[in-house]
Amino acid sequence: MCINIEEIAKKYTGTAAKLKRRIILCAGTGCVANGALKVRDEFVKQLEACGEKAILELNDEHDADNATLVSKSGCQGFCQMGPLVQIMPEGLLYTKVKPEDVAEIVEKTIIGGQIIDRLLYVNPVSGKHCKGDDDIDFYSRQKRVVMKNSRVEPDSIEEYISKGGYIGASKAVKEMTSAEVCEELIKSGLRGRGGGGFPTGLKWKFTLASQNEKKYVICNGDEGDPGAFMDRSVMEGNPHSVIEGMMIAAKAIGADEGVVYVRAEYPLAVKRMRNAVKDAERVGLLGDKLFGTDFNFKMNVMEGAGAFVCGEETALIASIEGKRGMPMPKPPFPAQSGLWGKPTVINNVETLASVPVILKDGADKYKSLGTEKSPGTKTFALTGHVANTGLIEVPFGTTLREIVYNIGGGVTNDAGEVTGEDFKSVQIGGPSGGCLTPEMLDMPLDFDSLKSVGAMVGSGGLVVMNKQTCMIKVARFFMQFTQNESCGKCVPCREGTKQMLALLDDIIEGNATRKTLELLEQTAKAVQAGSLCGLGKTAPNPVLSTLKYFRDEYESHVFDKFCPTGECKALCKPEILADKCIGCTACARKCPVGAITGEKKQPHVLDADKCIRCGACLAACRFDAIVGL
Repeated sequence: MCINIEEIAKKYTGTAAKLKRRIILCAGTGCVANGALKVRDEFVKQLEACGEKAILELNDEHDADNATLVSKSGCQGFCQMGPLVQIMPEGLLYTKVKPEDVAEIVEKTIIGGQIIDRLLYVNPVSGKHCKGDDDIDFYSRQKRVVMKNSRVEPDSIEEYISKGGYIGASKAVKEMTSAEVCEELIKSGLRGRGGGGFPTGLKWKFTLASQNEKKYVICNGDEGDPGAFMDRSVMEGNPHSVIEGMMIAAKAIGADEGVVYVRAEYPLAVKRMRNAVKDAERVGLLGDKLFGTDFNFKMNVMEGAGAFVCGEETALIASIEGKRGMPMPKPPFPAQSGLWGKPTVINNVETLASVPVILKDGADKYKSLGTEKSPGTKTFALTGHVANTGLIEVPFGTTLREIVYNIGGGVTNDAGEVTGEDFKSVQIGGPSGGCLTPEMLDMPLDFDSLKSVGAMVGSGGLVVMNKQTCMIKVARFFMQFTQNESCGKCVPCREGTKQMLALLDDIIEGNATRKTLELLEQTAKAVQAGSLCGLGKTAPNPVLSTLKYFRDEYESHVFDKFCPTGECKALCKPEILADKCIGCTACARKCPVGAITGEKKQPHVLDADKCIRCGACLAACRFDAIVGL
């Protein structure tokens, strides 16, 4: 079908111009869970009560006349501040908006033109009230490419087209050969954003070279790293960028069918991807003879069962085919024999969402961002002990200091306060990644620099940790995850991760010796070398990186039987805090072994050698004076 995307864009822009104003509510998973859709409904109710015309969709140009469009968007990134409400054309951004705030917003801001200070974001360091994106470091210091359209209506293909959507696909299908599309991607330097960092254009070129009448494109949306939600947010907020990227990939390799594989734990992403596919079919952007050519492409959305290992290419293919998701040895690679034994190209969500920008604006412009060997931008899920948590996008080469202290607003202590002196580490790349130390704050983040220090970009998780964090417990957390998620097919991963977890437990519980440390390191290296797939090969990374950069903390646990942070209770010496104890004697009366002594109305003392850690004193104390149990 030959459609005119320029005409669709022109019509939508003309209709939008008739609006009086627009109110955009963040409707990613986090904001929806916090009641964003109830806030939207309340806006419609309050606007109409004030005699204002309110609409939820921009379909009919007559409905738009002098109306207020109350639309939703995908994840806008500033997750901890949600639900977010942006008011246009003023550009005001209100945070943590509840339904009961809406009447005041309508009365004072929409009608009265006043700003409600209590709903503005407040910089945690300067105390400044910020009116919009330009005032907020979290937004202003980012460079958004994949997330550029994070405030479009995800269920409107017309708005996506009005923002330049499907121009890249049109160019690839109508003006370029398959080989030329591959060469443009190679020239751009785009590398896979799923963790491996393999050049996307080369992967497409290898698949194009495989001779077969039937080929497939698969979008890997099986994002499973703890604390990672980049792909989910792209699918929820800009699903047409993924479809367009798949269309271009299909043109590049000669495929006519695609599958979006989304984990079942992402119901909103599944819903919006399916809606986007239907809308693309409706207007003629999916199906037969696209853009008036002989190019055919159809696609469907499949829900995965939630196994972390299905993020690996061959396990994902097995899952789509209805088999148990388990990896297979390579070769053959999917480029030669993939889905149903046919040549298949597999890219993750963020990779595919980057492709339309490259085809639309050109490889040279794309390469102007990032570094020479890692061009473009990367999305990161910034979480942990940091003032501003959420989803960010920065060019490769951005330093960790810029992300943590400027975009992130600084490291917080356990009380949630920004002190500027609490940074200890960042875990990057999830369970496949490693830890970065304060000495690495000014290291540019890209594929090669991270690899040189034993870490990896991975899917893009960034967990910031303060000095009160026990690094052995961090390593154990990720090892527990990978051990649970091991498919069990190969012995090194199945048994090795179990043994590493047991050794970490011995360290945390005070049962470790020098031999424990030696065995932990040997086992980690054996699992790394002998595992079948990427899950097993990278599972030891958190252990190896913490052993390398926080060896003194391991040795304190093993040799001194002491946890410096106090997080490992078996290695903490119980004590009574003199400044909190009032000498009520309640703890001494409850202690079954007489480990607590002291005069009435005077601070008491706890003998750690006598203590059996029963917790009776802790339960009896009403003043939080007892610690270490």
